[in-house]
Amino acid sequence: MAQVNSCLKRIFTIFNILFAITGGLIILFGLVSHFYSSINGGENLAERTYALVFIYIVGAITMVVAILGAHGAHKESRGCMIAFLVCMVVGTLLMLRAGLFVSINGPEAEGSLKDLYDKFVPLDNASDEVKEMTNNFQTKWQCCGYFSYKDWRDSIPDSCVCSPVEVEEGMCQTLYSRDLFLMSKAIYSKPCFPILFHYFVLAIDVMMGIMFTLAGLALLGTILSSIIIHQMRYSTTSTVVLKVPAVFTTSPPKYEELQNVPPPYC
Repeated sequence: MAQVNSCLKRIFTIFNILFAITGGLIILFGLVSHFYSSINGGENLAERTYALVFIYIVGAITMVVAILGAHGAHKESRGCMIAFLVCMVVGTLLMLRAGLFVSINGPEAEGSLKDLYDKFVPLDNASDEVKEMTNNFQTKWQCCGYFSYKDWRDSIPDSCVCSPVEVEEGMCQTLYSRDLFLMSKAIYSKPCFPILFHYFVLAIDVMMGIMFTLAGLALLGTILSSIIIHQMRYSTTSTVVLKVPAVFTTSPPKYEELQNVPPPYC
């Protein structure tokens, strides 16, 4: 079996533990988002479902690749380590590309999002689905209309109306009737679109953070797995033994001990 540096194997194991934890956190983030959305109206169901499926897939792939790398390092399997290396290279390129795309096109998202919600105005002529979605927004975030309360024209719903406590907190503005100039109702003073855009930007920042974090981990995994594969390759190479020719290995001739023996007498 190939011999990989034990310290490097420990570092690689810790890396894969962190990699697996990151995948688990991504899945947990998707579950929390799913639960939070389900108890708050369930608007934009199709778009939210696609986003959650994407989050689950990314988290599951991250955990599977981490397990593959840990198994390959523990068993010192070149096949698993090469597969892990390929996944890391592909993951690095994909995450960097996606992160750069989001960061470059993020500033242009405000105009696109504004055009999207501008199609719903006037809200009193919108579909029942859009009205229900907007009423949920207004009740949840204490706002009225996407850009102004005038988006509802003369049909301001009850979801825009403030409670007495909210009036005292200065969150509302007072509307008067046109005929008798009498106070008719107090409604939320802030529109909903700035709040929507704030959470939209927050979601983009979270997505960019996830992508660049995964890209950094994938790059680190690429470096570590390359070193381990290199050690596996060269540690299995047969050792070349140099044999010394026999002529150089023969023992030197033995010499007899010289003794001072007196010459024989005749």
